[in-house]
Order: sequence, then structure tokens, then C-alpha cells
Amino acid sequence: MNWDDLRIFLATARAESLTAARGSLRMDPATIARRVARLEASAGTALFLKSPQGYRLTEAGLRLLTHAEEAEAALSRGIGALTGSAEQLSGAIRIGAPDGCATYLLPQVCARIAEKHPGLDLQILALPRIVNLSRREADLAITVSRPKTDRLEGERLSDYKLSLAASKDWLARNGTPQSLSDLKNLRMIGYIPDMIFDAELDYLSTLGVDRVPLASTSVSVQLEMARAGGGLAVVHDFALPAAPELQRVLPDAVALTRTFWLTTHAGPKDARLERITGLLRDGIRAEIARLEAKTAPPQAAATVPRQR
Repeated sequence: MNWDDLRIFLATARAESLTAARGSLRMDPATIARRVARLEASAGTALFLKSPQGYRLTEAGLRLLTHAEEAEAALSRGIGALTGSAEQLSGAIRIGAPDGCATYLLPQVCARIAEKHPGLDLQILALPRIVNLSRREADLAITVSRPKTDRLEGERLSDYKLSLAASKDWLARNGTPQSLSDLKNLRMIGYIPDMIFDAELDYLSTLGVDRVPLASTSVSVQLEMARAGGGLAVVHDFALPAAPELQRVLPDAVALTRTFWLTTHAGPKDARLERITGLLRDGIRAEIARLEAKTAPPQAAATVPRQR
């Protein structure tokens, strides 16, 4: 088994299909299939479960994956040490993120990184659920909770703030609530209750709200509903600069804080992924600080206790 075999194995495992692996390997699917079959014959065991839906790793494949990634990381470090090529980054990196982060933070951050590293392909996977790194949906993920499996590791990325807000037109028509108890009689915008994929996103129950007349799995859709005068919504402070129609409501009673985590596979990482992780970390922290400063309330508000 040589490095070229491992390179094809890694690309197929990460893409989970021959067609998807074609781009990074620059081979046609039939050639990749033959190389994978040859590798399996050499290993004396099946490394993939093959179906019309794609290629999924077997238990043997998962065991090989760990060692193949360690070999990839060691090779990357060695090449960097010999060539001094630490400055320019290249290749594809897929970043999984909740859609609020993917919509209002990552575009600016990725654009700045791409400007400095034109050979780098940055892909943002925005989903209304937890991105499955174990299934290789992405190379790294930004999550709203710390990972709970030993196969993943999480680094605290940044706290971010959320506020209750409504459009100025809606407030003019319906009046401004004076207390949290008023929210029960007003139209609320939020997540579809039975599709909340992380307890950290269950903002409205924290505020004592049990009915959500306007709901979506998407943060950006919720924000647009509020901008359109649909009702009251809990919105990210870093998204408020993109919604000048919105006005904070009950700022002294509602000031939520949550945390983004930078989640990666546990174990050794190649030098390229380490550098990209560092660029994302610095960029997101700076972007949150920049955007939140634009709409910061005149004084700190009392926080509503977080539910765990």
C-alpha cells in the first residue's frame, strides 16, 4: 500500500461517492472504482459499503481512515518544512455551519481568506441541523454546542448575543410590549418547535413563549419574517446591521448569550487544516465583534438565565 493508494482512499471516504471524489482526484469515476477495488484486494478486506447512494466506510475502512489521516498530516508537515510553503494555502475545505453563522458571518470571513489565498476553495455547508463530521459532510464545523463524542473535539470559538426585535412598522401598529408576560399575547417568530435540533436554540421557551405562529428552520427566514412586519423574533445581534427596519424590544429583560464552537475530528491534523482553522477562528471572532459593535445598546442589559 503506497501513498497514492491512501490518497484515493481518503478522497473517496470524504466524498462518499466516486462522482464527488472525481474533482479532487482529477480521475474519472471508473478509474477511481478500479483503484479502490485494487486497494481492497491488497488489504484483503472490504473498505467501503457500495450502494447507489454512494460509498460508506466499513469498520475496516474506519480503522484505516485514522491511520491514513495521520500519514496525510505527517506528509503535509514534511512538505511544508522542506519547501517553506507555509504562506499560500490551496485545495478545497468544506465548512459546516448553522445558517445564521453561514449567512451573516462566514461570507465576509471567507472572502477575506480567499483574497489572501487564491488557490483555496472554501465551501460553506449551511444546514438547519448539526453537520455530521463523522460522515465526512464537512472538514470542520461551527456548532452551537460542544461535541459530545470522543471522535470530535471542540474549541470555544466565540460568544455571541441575541436580542428580541420587531420591525418599527409592526411596533407602530401593535404597540411595544412592556414586560415578558406581554409576549404571550403577541405574534412570535421562531423555530418550528419540534424541529429544533439543539437545546441552545430553544430561545422562546426560555422567554416563556409556548406558541410560535410564524416559524421556520432557518434563522435568515425568521429574520426576513420580522423585517416584513410579521411579529417579534429573537435575532442575532450580528445580523441586526443587515436589518435596519428592526428595533430591539425589552432590551433590559432580554439579552441572550450563546457560544459558537469550532468542531473538528479528534486526533492529529495536517498543517493546512490547522492554518485554516486558525484563520477562521480569528476572522469569526473579529467579525462578531465588528457587527455587534454597530448596534450595541447604550448600556448592558440584564440577561435571561440560560436553560441547559
